[in-house]
Amino acid sequence: MSPTAFRIAAPARLDYEVHGQIRGIAFQAQAELLWRHDADHYDAQLAIEVPLIGTRRQTSTGRIDKQGLEPTRFSDKARSEQAAHFVRPADGSAGHVVFSANTPQAPLEPGAQDRLSVFLQLGAMLAAAPERYPRGSTVALQIVGPRDADLWRFEVGGSERLALPYGEVEATQLSHAPLRDYDTRVDLWLAPSLNWLPVRILLTRPRGERLDLRLRVLSKPE
Repeated sequence: MSPTAFRIAAPARLDYEVHGQIRGIAFQAQAELLWRHDADHYDAQLAIEVPLIGTRRQTSTGRIDKQGLEPTRFSDKARSEQAAHFVRPADGSAGHVVFSANTPQAPLEPGAQDRLSVFLQLGAMLAAAPERYPRGSTVALQIVGPRDADLWRFEVGGSERLALPYGEVEATQLSHAPLRDYDTRVDLWLAPSLNWLPVRILLTRPRGERLDLRLRVLSKPE
């Protein structure tokens, strides 16, 4: 397996305007993605205001290695928190994922990401070598959630011009189709002019539930 080329975006704060529907109720809200790192470690936090639930906060922390982001912990918190811990033995033997929920451990695959770090890892991969990911190609990664770990395949789409609250931005779409009937479809737009950061994130679930995050403000973190 050839090494993954990557170029990680500089630390940033992305504020999003959110349009969504949950339990048949349409709503508008705000979200914030806070992205910070140094030469060795990173921290990402995504907070979304969701009616009837409150603030849903996802956090990914970990290291930066030769393959890019290497998560060590992922958490997903609404009313309560669930977390996944990435265990990588020091002797180089096979790793595994431990879940705080009552679900079995999962084997840890090389290059694994979580449901938040994947947005930034994909951007880093395309930033370093966009020619490797032409339209119609597929990026396959193990993605760890708070309860499970699955192989996700992101299909690379074409470039399109998005009209966002931030302004008009050229972006490349990547899409992951749900693996099961109850899973979430993920559509992601990365903007080359903004260090391949996610300028739009669309999450679609069965029964018409959706969250559509569109970039409103891009700034440096405090």
